[in-house]
Amino acid sequence: MNDLDQIVLVINRYLDKDLPEHLDIAPELVEAMRYVTLNGGKRLRPALLCATATTFDAPLNTALAPAAAIEYVHTYSLVHDDLPAMDDDNLRRGEPTCHIAFDEATAILVGDALQALAFETLSTAKDIDADRRIVLVELLARAAGWKNMIAGQSLDMNSTGVDVSLSLSKLKDLHSAKTGAMFRSAIQMGCVIAGEYNSPIYKTMTNVGDKLGLAFQVVDDILDVTRTTKELGKPSGSDIKLNKTTFPSLLGVEHSRTLSIELFDEAVELLHQTGAANSTLVTLAKKIVERLY
Repeated sequence: MNDLDQIVLVINRYLDKDLPEHLDIAPELVEAMRYVTLNGGKRLRPALLCATATTFDAPLNTALAPAAAIEYVHTYSLVHDDLPAMDDDNLRRGEPTCHIAFDEATAILVGDALQALAFETLSTAKDIDADRRIVLVELLARAAGWKNMIAGQSLDMNSTGVDVSLSLSKLKDLHSAKTGAMFRSAIQMGCVIAGEYNSPIYKTMTNVGDKLGLAFQVVDDILDVTRTTKELGKPSGSDIKLNKTTFPSLLGVEHSRTLSIELFDEAVELLHQTGAANSTLVTLAKKIVERLY
């Protein structure tokens, strides 16, 4: 088992232990929270956080609560994205989406609950001092909030199904906010845990997060048009069905692949500058651009 696999295994164990198991007044809510969080997932964002922290000499255990928090926010965003009012998808990670497995009201409440749990988990992290916890809360709230993930989703919804495609620049802005901000935040939070805040390393690693977040989305768009629903674990061709602007629709598949490789190369060059070129972060970066689902 390589270091990345070990990190993901530890993250999964932590999530299983940290998630609530029962609540007398709302047993279905807790069941659904566990269902959407523990039914697979690549754990890229929490792994990035943990790999960054450990690369810069923080113990893995200090990164686990923040890693869980960022995964809770990511999972809540998927639950809400899948709702009929958004992308109206019925499959996620090879299983029925939350509103299909339970119902629409439960899915909305699960998303709300996971977002709140993220900040409860982060603000009570025992292995991190109070000053750093405040910074971590700020970073995650900013990434998940109105200027970034939510703004990106708003632009995505408002540009879906329209006749005029987004420009490449606008598409990059959309995904820098909707997708990239969470990747950037994961790396920034890992740096804070390791004591690298407002340092040259922090600034360089922030740039790494931007590169990898955009690379992830480019690859995601490519997979939507080149892989099957069974392979992806979610509906393939959904972007075309919804008439969304994507990187392949603007650049073509091959040029989109070239862009993802360029972003990966730029991220690795930045990692060289921080002395992290042989770290688990490089393995994780490769996984982001070489993944098949």
